Amino acid sequence: MTYKNISGYRDLIVWQEAKELTILVYRLTENFPNSEQFGLKSQMRRATVSIMSQIAEGWVRRSIKDKLRYLEIAEGSLLELESQGEVVKAVNYWSSDEYEEFDKQRAKVSFLLYRYKDKIES
Repeated sequence: MTYKNISGYRDLIVWQEAKELTILVYRLTENFPNSEQFGLKSQMRRATVSIMSQIAEGWVRRSIKDKLRYLEIAEGSLLELESQGEVVKAVNYWSSDEYEEFDKQRAKVSFLLYRYKDKIES
């Protein structure tokens, strides 16, 4: 795998989009009820930070096996976030537009993560 014009994980589009997802989740969870401070709000924020962190950590790993392991952890965190989003939608913490914005960005990160893993494996 070649990384032309990429000097670090911050240059990876998948990391940049994961960062955008993190910022979005922080913004969208800001007005959750106080009862969710240590519940969904905290869980969603931790999951989204984990996604970008695992991508960054995978970047520095030398072996393909190690890189893929960290990206699989990122995928797991992304699935956690997706299922948490379903709960948020079900209990009406977000409007339809807010959920759509979240789900669109989440799907973008999912696609890019899949493509990045595929590129590493080939």
